[in-house]
Amino acid sequence: MIQLAGILVLGIFAQWLAWKIKLPAILPLIIIGLLIGPLSTFFTPSGDKLIDGDSIFSGELLFSFVSLSVGIILFEGGLTLKIKEIRTLAAALRNLLTVGVVITFLCSGFAAYFLLGIDVRIAFLFAALIIVTGPTVIGPILRNVKPNSNINTILKWEGILIDPIGALIAVLVFGFIKATDPGAAYTLTALKEFFITISTGVFIGAGSAFFLYFLLSKNRMATYLRNVVALAVVILAFSLSELLMHESGLIVVTIMGIILANLDLEEIKKVFSFKEDISLILVSVLFILLSSRIEMAQISQLGLESLLLFLVVVLVIRPLSVFISTIKSGLSFREKIFISWIGPRGIVAAAVASLFSLELLNDPRNGNLDYIQDSEMLLPLVFLVIVGTVVIQGSSAKFVAKLLKVEREMPQGILFIGAHEAARFIASHLIKYEIPVLLADTSATNIAESRAVGLPVFEGNILRDYSIEDLDLTNIGKLFAFTPNAEVNSLACKKFRNDLGDESVFRIISKRELEITSLDNPKNLLFDGGIDYNLLIQVIRKNPQFKEEVVNSSAELEDFLVLQKNKIIPVCVKSVNTRVGIISGFNIKVATGDKLLYIEAKTS
Repeated sequence: MIQLAGILVLGIFAQWLAWKIKLPAILPLIIIGLLIGPLSTFFTPSGDKLIDGDSIFSGELLFSFVSLSVGIILFEGGLTLKIKEIRTLAAALRNLLTVGVVITFLCSGFAAYFLLGIDVRIAFLFAALIIVTGPTVIGPILRNVKPNSNINTILKWEGILIDPIGALIAVLVFGFIKATDPGAAYTLTALKEFFITISTGVFIGAGSAFFLYFLLSKNRMATYLRNVVALAVVILAFSLSELLMHESGLIVVTIMGIILANLDLEEIKKVFSFKEDISLILVSVLFILLSSRIEMAQISQLGLESLLLFLVVVLVIRPLSVFISTIKSGLSFREKIFISWIGPRGIVAAAVASLFSLELLNDPRNGNLDYIQDSEMLLPLVFLVIVGTVVIQGSSAKFVAKLLKVEREMPQGILFIGAHEAARFIASHLIKYEIPVLLADTSATNIAESRAVGLPVFEGNILRDYSIEDLDLTNIGKLFAFTPNAEVNSLACKKFRNDLGDESVFRIISKRELEITSLDNPKNLLFDGGIDYNLLIQVIRKNPQFKEEVVNSSAELEDFLVLQKNKIIPVCVKSVNTRVGIISGFNIKVATGDKLLYIEAKTS
């Protein structure tokens, strides 16, 4: 009990630490697991581990917990893979997900085989496991570095889409290994069992996906049961498949996720949002638990050859796959170099590697399998690649981006906290001036009405920490917080201050602040602090006229604002060089030809 509670507490601490130091959570999770596991044997009096995963879950129970956890993680990964997105992706990204995957798989497999001298099956299983990068490791790096839009788009979508692709390849390779008979690999019987495993997974996965789709689309359950029923169906499908054909469960959940992601059902998005809390707990427990199980004997097997393999993967194979995949892509040489440098491995690689290692070592045929000894290197090898890529690439990414001069200029887009009618009115006009916008709201009605007029939206609670993981802030440089709730507006500014900067977060003045004239207003108020939410709504409803005025200098802008005080609601200044200046307490630099965008404040 104490050990399990300790793992949970340490897992949440690792998540907080990762957020604090702006690195992927998998790094502190694995490091903490190693510290309380194999590394703790150096300083405990008895030489035993502080916490050992085997003492918490033993035998079949450990395998079941890890299997179900990995299944849920892969299901969520599948939910991110939309076929239409692959079809419309730039050629470079599409090639990375096809040609790049093949190059990584083949080259890594041969490199592991020749450099380490391990069994060819284990070598290519290792290669399949390190195909994936993942959004959980790429996201924090991109937010910290802020590379240009070409790099950001390619790395972001590669991380999202390659998770289920890489996991599926790894599952297929593992299924083939398990299907081979001792001493008679690659026989017709092995191939037959391999294809039966795949067929079982695809059939049950597709059937379960459409069954869950039916339940959600026909409203066959109470709203509050939707998420837990979806989780139950995933677990049931996984367990049933494993019962019928061992090793088919991971194929089932991946296929389920991919099919549901492409059925265009609104309820699926709500199920997808449910993944955050349960994944946070599962990932936190899973990786500390699995890291603690590693033995020093396994780590000691990682010699110079393993380090050389890591360097080949990072410095040779990744650049090779990127440069071949981006031929005639229009990317500059510097952009290709940076993309080649950023390829950290993440959650799926660690989770699936742990599961496969556990099952290989517990195979009842161990005495007759010639690759079992080599399989002991699988987990430490994958963890070496994960920790090495996250530490080296994560810590150096910002320096490399500056060195290559691929950081993007300060984006001028605006994130609206609130998708109500006033936000929609202003955002729809800003788009006409080529100012990127994104509207965030928890109201399904506001989101639907925003989509109806073609505005980009994010449905969810923007104040929850994990929401930033799902936001595409590539073109966002400023925040407009003007919900009816003054506390929400203040919290939103506080939350995004670190990412956007003090002078880029703005909120609407509260009614109370507007009434107290004896105090100086803060310097981050929208519309120069002259109108609160209720008054703005009145203006928008009674006389929605969005206008512009050419201003050629800061003095000319100030004169116009004084002359039109209480007659207009100033929004921003759009410069000729795309810069956007918000009308607030901050000074705005104005050049010849700049335009003041404003709303006429007539309420009758």
